[in-house]
Amino acid sequence: MAGGYGVRLWPYSRERRPKQFIHIIGDGTMIQETVGRLSPLFAPEDIFIVTGPDGEELVREQLPAIPAENIIVEPFGRNTAPCIALAACIIEERLGEDAVMAVFPSDHLIMNVGEFQVAVKTAADVAEQINGVVTLGVTPTRPETGFGYIQIEDEQEGERNAFYERGLRLMSNFAEKPDIETAKRFLVAGDFLWNSGIFVWKISIIWEAFAKYLPDHYPLFQLLKKHVAKDSYAETLENVYRQMRNISLDYGIMEKARDMYVLEVSFGWSDVGTWDEVHRLRLKDAQDNVIDGNVITIDSSNCLISARDKLISTVGVSDLIIIETDDTIMICKRSESQKVKEIIDFLRRKRINHFL
Repeated sequence: MAGGYGVRLWPYSRERRPKQFIHIIGDGTMIQETVGRLSPLFAPEDIFIVTGPDGEELVREQLPAIPAENIIVEPFGRNTAPCIALAACIIEERLGEDAVMAVFPSDHLIMNVGEFQVAVKTAADVAEQINGVVTLGVTPTRPETGFGYIQIEDEQEGERNAFYERGLRLMSNFAEKPDIETAKRFLVAGDFLWNSGIFVWKISIIWEAFAKYLPDHYPLFQLLKKHVAKDSYAETLENVYRQMRNISLDYGIMEKARDMYVLEVSFGWSDVGTWDEVHRLRLKDAQDNVIDGNVITIDSSNCLISARDKLISTVGVSDLIIIETDDTIMICKRSESQKVKEIIDFLRRKRINHFL
């Protein structure tokens, strides 16, 4: 999934080049890193990228090994549930409804790639043999307010018993991003995992979930399936998208379902959604500063400072995020970077589009 704009990482992430297409952490852009760790598991012809009209050329440029026909373009964004359903339509037409489909956000960081690859293989085995929806839940290491959570049941009986020792659990509940006190309770409880946003299922199974939990979306995509690979596809796709609600898979299906499986994993993971998370993940100097570019710090600590064109100098400050680009400077307090999206909301309300 390579749509969205990563608004909390503004001003680096922009509409014309969102965060999945820029370098933040690692050797390449985020989408290049994502496809790179999947390449040992999937041939290029089995990797599909869903993006918006502005992202199609960026995908071609950054992932030349992916066949052009595997780049699926949404006419406009409608969140993750329609994105996933559109991909299911295309993949089913190519491979059939019994194909196992794995869904990955394009903008996540995985630290232990080998363990991640083993987990994906295990989830695919579960999806193939048990005919269920499987999501990867990451063992939390701190009371994090920037991630969603999944509550699990720790029973060993039933059909999935063969996979229990490999980390398979039954999902009990989904929980949205909590406040700090709730996050602390989740950590102490021990039965909550971070929601990685990675899902694995047979295509036939996810259609059953859409029919049950998103009955207004389901017939639209059943209609669209009849037009895939035909001249009428583009027109039908736009008509279908105009009729559907903007809704995430988590809210539309996962929060309602009670028959989902969770594979508990412990590889290092982050969705790199805010500048605070970037600060946490990056190497720091002796004063806990993360420094990029032409920066001078005097008596400054616990800051993230990134300069592209100008010299940035700080004296006697702490707990700041300072991000400079050729046309903007963004300054915010550490721990407040979730609110950066409010800058985007302001710019859109005022129609100051050249900064978006």
